[in-house]
Amino acid sequence: MVNLGVLHYIYAAMTIIIVITLLKKKEIVFPCIVGIFLLGIASSGSIMKGIQILYNSLMASGIELFTIIVVIALVVSMSKSLTAIGADEVMIRPIKKIVKSSKAAYFVLGLVMFVTSWFIWPSPAVALVGAIMLPVAIEVGLPAIWAAVAMNLFGHGFAFSGDFVIQGAPQITSKSAGIAVTEMMSGKALILWVVMGCTVILVSFIMLLREMRKEPSNFVADRTMNQISKQKIKTTKFTYFIAVFTPAVFIVDVVLMVKFNIIGGDATALIGGTAILIMCLITICTKKVSKAFENVTENIRHGFIFSIKIFAPVIVIAAFFFMGNGEFAQKVLSPNAPSILTDLGMALSQKISMSRASVGIIQTIVATITGLDGSGFSGLPLAGSLAKTFAVAGGFNTSVIASLGQIITMYVGGGTIIPWGVIPVAAICNVKAADLARKNLIPVAIGIAVTTIIAIMIM
Repeated sequence: MVNLGVLHYIYAAMTIIIVITLLKKKEIVFPCIVGIFLLGIASSGSIMKGIQILYNSLMASGIELFTIIVVIALVVSMSKSLTAIGADEVMIRPIKKIVKSSKAAYFVLGLVMFVTSWFIWPSPAVALVGAIMLPVAIEVGLPAIWAAVAMNLFGHGFAFSGDFVIQGAPQITSKSAGIAVTEMMSGKALILWVVMGCTVILVSFIMLLREMRKEPSNFVADRTMNQISKQKIKTTKFTYFIAVFTPAVFIVDVVLMVKFNIIGGDATALIGGTAILIMCLITICTKKVSKAFENVTENIRHGFIFSIKIFAPVIVIAAFFFMGNGEFAQKVLSPNAPSILTDLGMALSQKISMSRASVGIIQTIVATITGLDGSGFSGLPLAGSLAKTFAVAGGFNTSVIASLGQIITMYVGGGTIIPWGVIPVAAICNVKAADLARKNLIPVAIGIAVTTIIAIMIM
């Protein structure tokens, strides 16, 4: 039996307040600061310690996010150098022949992100796909926010929730559920994954079409703004070389990732390192030596200013929600701090009777709660364990319950509907994380509802 304490209730109450604030389209940094401070005081019993915990939580959150901050900064620095010589325009000309409308851009951008995310996971894929494909989508009139939706739902949602190539997610879930990993990627479990993904993408596309009909000026405005921002730059042989060289090098990166099983942070490092080397190559070959040194610094500064501007509020928001993860809380609050989100999920599951409907609903709610820390993976052991418990107690299909938990945990925490989980995509598309989370909320919520109903029927 899980015993909930003061920390659990403070965290739950502040989460509700933050969600309400978010739904009212207000900034949520202040309530997150209040939540961290209250957790600090409750954990230590001291106002002074609470103040120190507030600061330490921001430091720890910044360290957790720094990898993403740096890779976004380096890709933006590279993009600036590509733009300076007109290589970005040359690079996207072939793709323009395929992508001639915002509708086509939505699906082409999404599908490229989907396939890339299967092989290198979504966070590294965002930087790679965003650098090459995003300008094309913007050019044909797809607003940046809808480009972000496509990348996020296809990558962090559809591809990541299955994770069939790298198999990180199904391995964790299947081990906790006591079943073979193949059961998580076939049969009824596969049906749930397809239902969720297709529902989310379909609803999202319908929303896109609806917005195009109601506010067509938004799409024209984005196209026009993009064209106005483009300056006529004289192209040279070096411009064409870089336009071919840049995507070729990134393709080589993907091949190396697949061949040597380079994933996660290591894959991100390969993308970031490649970006900064390309930026340096362009700068040194197009500027005089005396100016090249200064220009490299200018490009790096531009990238980091852009990245920090996006991530500054997110560091605070993430600091609060990371407190729900036991490992993070033990670093910041105390060595004995509870795993708040896991405890809340377990407490909920213990209070409701067993039936097909109740099992499906409990697994959905618990998966959503455990996904709030923005990790995705941290909730999978609990999803698998609950699936095993429910299957034994009620005679249900373990793989269906486990798959339901995995899919929802990855969509929420992986993430698509929480601002602190959509940071990489929001940053590369230069949109607010909260705005992106709002755009994703309705499609994902409908997808979760439909998938839960199907799971109840076939478990």
